[in-house]
Amino acid sequence: MKRLLYALLFVMVSVVANGQAKYVFYFIGDGMGVNQVNGTEMYNAEVQNGRIGIEPLTFAQFPVATVAATFSATNSVTDSAAGGTALATGSKTYNGAISVDQSKNPIVTIAEKAKRSGKKVGVTTSVSVDHATPASFYAHQPDRNMYYEIALDLPKANFDFYAGSGFLKPTTTFDKKEAPSIYPVFDKAGYTVARGYNDYKAKSSTAEKMILIQEEGAASDCLPYAIDRKEGDLTLAQITESAVDFLTKGKNKGFFLMVEGGKIDWACHGNDAATVFNEVNDMDQAVKVAYEFYKKHPKETLIVITADHETGGIVLGTGKYELNLKALQYQKHSADGLSNRISELRKSKGNKVTWEEMKTFLSEEMGFWSKLPISWEQERRLHDEFDKSFVKNKVVFAESMYSKSEPIAACAKEVINEIAMVGWTSGGHSGGYVPVFAIGAGSQLFGEKIDNTEIAKRIAKVAGYK
Repeated sequence: MKRLLYALLFVMVSVVANGQAKYVFYFIGDGMGVNQVNGTEMYNAEVQNGRIGIEPLTFAQFPVATVAATFSATNSVTDSAAGGTALATGSKTYNGAISVDQSKNPIVTIAEKAKRSGKKVGVTTSVSVDHATPASFYAHQPDRNMYYEIALDLPKANFDFYAGSGFLKPTTTFDKKEAPSIYPVFDKAGYTVARGYNDYKAKSSTAEKMILIQEEGAASDCLPYAIDRKEGDLTLAQITESAVDFLTKGKNKGFFLMVEGGKIDWACHGNDAATVFNEVNDMDQAVKVAYEFYKKHPKETLIVITADHETGGIVLGTGKYELNLKALQYQKHSADGLSNRISELRKSKGNKVTWEEMKTFLSEEMGFWSKLPISWEQERRLHDEFDKSFVKNKVVFAESMYSKSEPIAACAKEVINEIAMVGWTSGGHSGGYVPVFAIGAGSQLFGEKIDNTEIAKRIAKVAGYK
C-alpha cells in the first residue's frame, strides 16, 4: 500500500511540475563542493557577526537541497568537460568531451531543447565563453581544448545571449593554424558584441542577439576574482542582470539561462581558501538577481544551483577541533593578485628588497604580524623563500592549473591557510558529492540524492522541453 501511495505521489508531483517552469535559471559553481558552500557560510558568520555558526547564502536557504554524484563515463573523477556535458545533456561521456558521446557523436543539450521549444536561451560564465562548462551547452566537439572550433559552434546553436570574459583562441585552430577571426562570423550570424556592462546597456535595445564580453584590453580568459575586483570590472551579477534583461525583452515566451561561477574552480586549483569563499559569495550575488526575478514570478520560475565537480578536496579543520576562518579576511588579494604585487615590488626596487620591506608588505597584504600572529616556523618558511628569490635570485614560480605564483605569494597563501586551519588534499578535482539546491516550479523533483545526469532531465521535464 505504501509503495502505491509513493508511486501516486510521484506521479502527482510530476504532473503538477510538468510544463510549469516558463523561466529556468541553471547555476553551476565550477568546482563547488559541499565544503566550499559550508566553509563560505562559516567564514561569513565569523567575519560578519563574529560568531561560530553559519551566515546563510541565499541559495543555501532554498527549500529543496540534496547532493549529486559526478563521476564521468571513463573515470570516477570527472573533468569540467564531462561534468558540464552531464549537466547539459543528461548523459555521461569521457573526460575532455564537449557534449559528444563516447563515439564522438553529438548529444542534444537542454539549452538546445529549450530553444527548440520556443524559449530564449542564454549561456553565461565568469570565465571564457569557450571554456568547458559553457561550451557544453552550445557546442559539440571531441576535445575541450578545441577553442576555435567551439567558438564556431556558437552561432550554429543560435542562442540569444552569451556572456563571459572573451574567447581564448579567436584566430587559431586546434592544430595551431592561423584562421579567420571568429568575430566577423558572429557579426554575419546577427550577433552584436558588447564590450563591458556600459556597452551592453548602450547596444541592447537594438540588438537581436548579443555576446557580452569584457572591455577592450581586459583579459580574455576570465573576469577578475571578486577579491581583486576594481571599479568598472564586469561582474557575474551584472552578466546575470544583463541576461535577464535581454531574454525578457520583446515577445516573452520564457527563457533558459545557464550561469557559471567558473572561478571557484580556479581558486580551488590554487588552494586559495580566502579567494574561494569570496568567489562563492560572488556567485551568490548573481543568484540573488535570479531570486528577485523569482519573487516576481514564483509560479513560473525554477532556479537550480549545482556544480560540475568538487576541486581541491578542501578540508574544514586540520587536526585541532577548531577553525579560525576569520583570519582569511586579512588577505586583500588572491594568491595571483598577491604574486602580481610582489612582482611589481621587485621591479620597482630593482630586485633589491629587504626582509623588513617584505615583512611590511606582507603585513599590509596578509595581516601577518600586525593582525595575525605567526609562528617562528611560519616566519622561517617565509624568510627562506625571500632569501631564495630576492637574495639568491632563484625564483621558481609555484604552478597550479590556471596560474603561476611568485614563491613568496604561494608560501604566504599556505601560511594563512594554516592559520585559518583549512586544508587541501590536491590541486585537482575530487570525486566528492556536489550540492544541489532548488526553488520554484517543479523544485520538488530535486528532493533526493541523484546522479548529475538527472538534473538536466528533470529541468527539461519541469519546463516541458522536448
